[in-house]
Amino acid sequence: MPDNPGNRYLDIHTDVRDALGGGRPVVALESTIICHGMPYPRNLETAMQVETIVREAGATPATIAIIDGRLKVGLADTQLEYLACNGQKIAKASRRDIPLLVSRGEHGATTVAATMIIAAMAGIRVMATGGIGGVHRGVEQTMDISADLEELSRTNIAVVCAGIKSVLDIGRTLEYLETVGVPVFGYQTDTVPAFYARSSGFPVDYRLDDPAQIAAALHAKYGLGIDGAVLVTNPVPAEHAIDREEIERFIEEAITDMNRRGITGKDTTPFLLARIADRTEGRSLNANIELVLNNARLAANIANEYSHLATTENRPN
Repeated sequence: MPDNPGNRYLDIHTDVRDALGGGRPVVALESTIICHGMPYPRNLETAMQVETIVREAGATPATIAIIDGRLKVGLADTQLEYLACNGQKIAKASRRDIPLLVSRGEHGATTVAATMIIAAMAGIRVMATGGIGGVHRGVEQTMDISADLEELSRTNIAVVCAGIKSVLDIGRTLEYLETVGVPVFGYQTDTVPAFYARSSGFPVDYRLDDPAQIAAALHAKYGLGIDGAVLVTNPVPAEHAIDREEIERFIEEAITDMNRRGITGKDTTPFLLARIADRTEGRSLNANIELVLNNARLAANIANEYSHLATTENRPN
């Protein structure tokens, strides 16, 4: 585990600690999707299924959360169930929230940004999520930009996702990522996925068709001492995707309703996801679940390849 002053706040699950100590692959998983992304009991079923997929692919899952003020890297089934059952009663924790939750001994469901921070403290190089946050639509008036983007510019981890959440301004988000030097890889795709839809129409920086290629790029980046994340975009499986024009209509309707109600800040994404799920009669929720599972599988494959490279490099001649 890296030497970091934050380590004294970490509780690393035995399975995760053993895997890290033995140089075996580990995949970090965020917990906001459990508390704020899906209703109970689908959230619990999905969280446990994601962990199972990671294990079946040969890696160790490390779901990350803050519980009683402790940074948890890997959760017991009872802790997963607690988060799922309490849902939105659990605070949504990003970078700015971690110190307060720790000092108060409270709980937090970690966003992409917070998961990256805690995973990096533990020495994990690959994480899986659904979609990342980004520049919100109407940013000219609101200046609403997700903390995920700044974290991607500074924290050393590969983030596997189904692209940028469809409810956001994808073009401006990609411009931001280019400015801060975050490479956007497309896994077997030439265009950036748009969460529910397989393509946003915007090109990726690089197309890579094999997990070994992604792991090699990640290994080279950190071997060169270049800080920051690598964003790996992985389209939702075709059979579960929603047509881009169709989902765009529902998003516009949901945003109009959100603005009319005056909903802002952390409440925007849960509101929009719930409203879109209602308008699509549950298809968007099913797509969300399937893309998360798909991302977990790819993340585990990348972690396997990265672990092999790191082990080979450290092996004595």
